[in-house]
Amino acid sequence: MSTGTRPALARFASSIPKVALAAVAALTLSACGGGTDKSDGKSSGSSSAPSDGKKSAAFPVTIEHKYGSTTIENEPQRIVTLGLSDQDTVLALGHKPLGATDWFKERPYGKWTWTKDKWGSQPPEIVGEREEFNMEKIAALKPDLVLAVYSGMKKEQYDTLSKFTKVVAQPKEFPNYGASWQVMTRQIGKTLGKEAETEKLIAGIDGQFKEVRARNPQWAKMTLAVADSFEAGKYSAFTKTDAKAIFFNELGFQLKPQITEMAKPGWNAAEFGSEKLNTLDVDRLVWVTSSTAANDRIKAEPLYKKLKVHQEKRDLFVPYEGPDVGAAFSFNTVLSIPYAIKAIEPLLAAIK
Repeated sequence: MSTGTRPALARFASSIPKVALAAVAALTLSACGGGTDKSDGKSSGSSSAPSDGKKSAAFPVTIEHKYGSTTIENEPQRIVTLGLSDQDTVLALGHKPLGATDWFKERPYGKWTWTKDKWGSQPPEIVGEREEFNMEKIAALKPDLVLAVYSGMKKEQYDTLSKFTKVVAQPKEFPNYGASWQVMTRQIGKTLGKEAETEKLIAGIDGQFKEVRARNPQWAKMTLAVADSFEAGKYSAFTKTDAKAIFFNELGFQLKPQITEMAKPGWNAAEFGSEKLNTLDVDRLVWVTSSTAANDRIKAEPLYKKLKVHQEKRDLFVPYEGPDVGAAFSFNTVLSIPYAIKAIEPLLAAIK
């Protein structure tokens, strides 16, 4: 089980087996009538018109991304999401993906508490996990759009998919998984031709954060860190580009610059041993963990016991799931944020 550290770390590079590439080539003709791979990084392929046969005034739209630009001619009808949380924004904007990835195999196609009323009775095809995409399954779905915004998609994967469909990859101005939820929401919203609806969604979420900050003005003077620990003696603290850190920053807390400075380039977390636990001696410390056993292990660490944040009971241990609080701010999407705010605000407010 993961608390969300792993998606953004460069160590999880993925590759496409040659046999899969061959299978995709064979499927391309039947899936989309063939396609051409443009060397300028722009995706090509076919896309279907709106179901009523009318061309939306929002189209065509051109989306800039990490691997070039993609022009969408008509409103997408057959959407596959490869970003780990892209499906949330797609669902919020009224579409249901035909295919989606698993969040580390924990929840099929990202079916969390905050999306249970959105998916309905027909689940999408599972077409990947993290950055491992099943190209045959994707092609068989005959998508007219593949979204890989909150992803670590590689150029080779982008090129393969672009042979038979339109592909919108991760934002180019940020490291993989490093864009804010607003940036990713706008990229998806523009791709779907729903910029006005997208801005309303964003304004609503921004308003909720503003209300929390107004209720808790004292948080603006406090430092906060988000951390986890998968095994004894090994700890992670999340940088300013991580979704979890972004969430708490928007609640009003200050982030500790040292944590970002400690992280390896391109990583969303600083990793360290027990000897550097003093890095976590902040005003508020949020642990997102997998079990009470993990909580007990952290609390039993001799060097952790010396931290003031622990001695003064200013640390908070939040479950990743059951309830899905940690997962909600790990996703940090227009659907999960309201759930996360409702769950976490009273817990933080109770700390004196």
